[in-house]
Amino acid sequence: MQKKQKITLVWFRNDLRTRDQKSLYDACKNENAVLGVYCFDPSHFETTRYGFKKTEKYRAKFLIESVEQLSNNLQNLNISLHIAHKHPSEVFKELSERYVITSVFYQTEWTREEKRVEAKVKLALPNTDFIENYNQFLFHPEDLPYDSFQDIPEVYTNFRKKCEKQSEVRPEVPAPQPRPTHDLLEERNQAPNLSDLGLEDFETDPRSAFPFKGGENEAWKRIEHYFWDTKKLQYYKKTRNGLLGTDYSSKFSAWLGNGSISAVSIYHEVRAFEKQVKKNQDTYWLIFELIWRDYFKYISLKHGNKIFQLGGVLNKDYDWGNNKKALRDWIHGNTPEDFVNANMIEIKKTGFMSNRGRQNVNSYWAKEWKQDWRIGAAYFESMLVDYDVHSNWGNWMYNSGVGNDPRDRKFNIKNQADRYDSGGKYQRTWLQDSLF
Repeated sequence: MQKKQKITLVWFRNDLRTRDQKSLYDACKNENAVLGVYCFDPSHFETTRYGFKKTEKYRAKFLIESVEQLSNNLQNLNISLHIAHKHPSEVFKELSERYVITSVFYQTEWTREEKRVEAKVKLALPNTDFIENYNQFLFHPEDLPYDSFQDIPEVYTNFRKKCEKQSEVRPEVPAPQPRPTHDLLEERNQAPNLSDLGLEDFETDPRSAFPFKGGENEAWKRIEHYFWDTKKLQYYKKTRNGLLGTDYSSKFSAWLGNGSISAVSIYHEVRAFEKQVKKNQDTYWLIFELIWRDYFKYISLKHGNKIFQLGGVLNKDYDWGNNKKALRDWIHGNTPEDFVNANMIEIKKTGFMSNRGRQNVNSYWAKEWKQDWRIGAAYFESMLVDYDVHSNWGNWMYNSGVGNDPRDRKFNIKNQADRYDSGGKYQRTWLQDSLF
């Protein structure tokens, strides 16, 4: 009988890149052949208790593109990516029948579903070392100025100021050197297509503010465009509340969401821009937004499953509705507010919506109509190309009065529309029936 080969696995999750990829870098210090694994977990495409698919076609397509690009980039390092459309524990079990898996390097998560998946994978490989890391933050957990996650303040400003003063962003982890060619395992396989995942194919809407493709190279192309070619970064704060077009904001969120690029890489690129082009309030504001992203991750580390509960992190006991007609009207853009409608049609047709739009439609759903905020959050989870569990649920709590907003604001939708869409161009773009 042939002796099974010893291998080291890199389990890719929301870290679909080769640069600033700690798991990959550490795994490549190993003598063994290295194999990457990515699982299109069928549970990510099922219908949730709120009646939406967990992942709809927009994010799924972006994810497929990201995984394909990762596979090519790993191939350049003489590492294969084993792609499977199965539960991770099944995939690891099957691989363990062919190889001796000495260790698995992976980015750990802490929200409940991800934890369950991790536990099942560890059961499937009882004799394997699991080496986890936190590679999804701007400020690494070990570098925070707090003794424990329980000390994270409930107000963002306090968190930001203390981190800015007392924490340093770590350097990027370099991409590993290519492996010896004789170590390349023949394990490369195709990513599923949308119909394999039970989703329908689509053409990108020409009006979309997010016409981009998934993947690490595409993320760096976007940096090249937004920072270095157009130098739009120097106006970021002034334009970031825009509603139309690709360049009113950085649009990095979807690549950050699946880890095609890291917050650390973006941070260091901003610092390079500040040295070489310009340093101002606008360049700082992009870092300010990256710290917000960190903050919601740390709030979810502190509060655990409370971020998915009706009372949120504040345990607020409001009387929430669950009206089916209200949900249909909100989703299909049939509310009395044209500004809300335009935004809701945009997300339905493209999987994207501006930050300004998100706050308004959230406030309208939860504060005007007083409907269960988790239904709105679950709809966003399904539709958004740039969904991130912590930012999505954190922002929904924040704008629904059960999260980290010390002022508990409610948006005046008419004023917001007048202020951010004064000529009505955005509303016309999405509300005009195609007359042509």
